Amino acid sequence: QVQLVESGGGLVQAGGSLRLSCAASGRTSSTYTMGWFRQAPGKDREFVAAIGHISTSTWYADSVKGRFTISRDNVKNTVYLQMNSLTPEDTAVYYCAVKNGYYSAVYSLYNYWGQGTQVTVSP
Repeated sequence: QVQLVESGGGLVQAGGSLRLSCAASGRTSSTYTMGWFRQAPGKDREFVAAIGHISTSTWYADSVKGRFTISRDNVKNTVYLQMNSLTPEDTAVYYCAVKNGYYSAVYSLYNYWGQGTQVTVSP
């Protein structure tokens, strides 16, 4: 079993930056993919970014390419999401998630989820 704890959310003005962290503990695996999803009230959960463990290959939603960067520190067993040039459309609860095996943007395929951290971007 894997436990995930997100942190780093908060309130920022448009154009600002935040860095989210997700610390993983428990019985993690080197075959896991770690990803970020977000969900705003009344909207579907959407994929944001993901990173592989072995290769550290990264994948991004088109809406965040060039603005967000996902990274991974295997020593600390932590994944990060650096968010720059934030807009009000980025306002959502951001969730860290883990799945076994190769990358996927489908949230139902992820096995473990964090509690979420709120990101609010004011106009």
